[in-house]
Amino acid sequence: MKLVGIVLCVTLVACQTGLAQDRTGNPPQETATADTPEAHLGAGYDDLKNSRYEAAEHEFRAALALDPKLVMQARFPLAVSLFEMRQSDDARREFEAVRRDAGDTASVEYYLGRLDLAQGKLDAAIAELTKAAVRPPFPDTASYLGSAYLKRHDFASAEEWLHKAAELAPRDAAVEFALGQLYKEAGRNEEAQQAFSKSEDLRRRQEEVDRLRVECTQKLAQASLDQARPVCDQLFDPNDLEKLTILGTLYGNHGDTEAALKPLSRAAELSPNSPQMQYNLAMCYFQLGRYRDAREPLAKAVERWPDLFPLSALYGAVLEHLGEESPAYEAYHHAHELNPQDAATATTLYDLALRLAEKSLTTKQYPDSLRYLSEAAKIRPQEAEPHRRLAAVYQATGRAAQAVAERREAERLTLSHAKQE
Repeated sequence: MKLVGIVLCVTLVACQTGLAQDRTGNPPQETATADTPEAHLGAGYDDLKNSRYEAAEHEFRAALALDPKLVMQARFPLAVSLFEMRQSDDARREFEAVRRDAGDTASVEYYLGRLDLAQGKLDAAIAELTKAAVRPPFPDTASYLGSAYLKRHDFASAEEWLHKAAELAPRDAAVEFALGQLYKEAGRNEEAQQAFSKSEDLRRRQEEVDRLRVECTQKLAQASLDQARPVCDQLFDPNDLEKLTILGTLYGNHGDTEAALKPLSRAAELSPNSPQMQYNLAMCYFQLGRYRDAREPLAKAVERWPDLFPLSALYGAVLEHLGEESPAYEAYHHAHELNPQDAATATTLYDLALRLAEKSLTTKQYPDSLRYLSEAAKIRPQEAEPHRRLAAVYQATGRAAQAVAERREAERLTLSHAKQE
């Protein structure tokens, strides 16, 4: 059983940068991080994704120092970083702080349950993981809950949850091993032997997958793509989701999006209910400039998972490239609501709002123009331009007092900006 990720906005990664965590031990980048919350968050997420936990801790603490209100955006991944570094007391303190500020969430319950389980607090672990399992944040939630019941010798409950875990992760050797332990302790020796045997087969299979992944990674780094493909394509199995995802990720990391498309397309077919798979497929289409192809999986994914920031942000980008600016604005607006700290989305939404406001003003759609400009002013309250344009709209609609107020605000912001320079 392994850490699958933190929140989905961290684990949903473009096929250019890879879906899974970087297991090659890449060192931290030497570039300095700008001293803004957004910059520290972006660097922290990148460090966390690539298992650079000490660096991630530094970035998330820096973001919190600048804005202590970044609970789920910074404090939660800070706690995850500490958890991964096995700093249990510090991790627990941060997770409990998240709970106090943001309330109960399945992800916090999951990690607190795992901390309790590791410390032998079985009742507390079962209570936390049971709550998390209602809407499991990670696929191995059921597995840890089953293990907690097994340690408490509640074999019936342990078997129930471990079977659920096996359904969710049929290739997880650790789940089968836990079932073997359960059957052995319950005196079901024949079933125990079958489970242990299956666990060993899965372990050997995983070793083979890991070997092929390493060989492919090395070949891609040392040789041409044509020379690497015979090695890498050993990972292609049209019925194995894990191998397909690894292969697509490796090709994507190498910059060969065309080669990544085939395995990731098949992975999306095998796992239509996975937002990660649909996102990766859509991102590959996007990078290839095949925006209409990207739109189909994204439209379905956004409808099914409306609360996932990466899906909405990418959907906005696809619609914008297709020239559908109004729907793109709505998608970006929703993405910004989901993650207001994402600087790139905020910038794109601001620019798009100004363009749509100008079009609306030209066609005398004044309410729409006011709506877009009000959003632009909210996104960048330090900018004078939205207020200048608001003044023009109010002037055109005969609202002289409001036009004067907006012009004054634009002048004040312009003067303030000039003083700062």
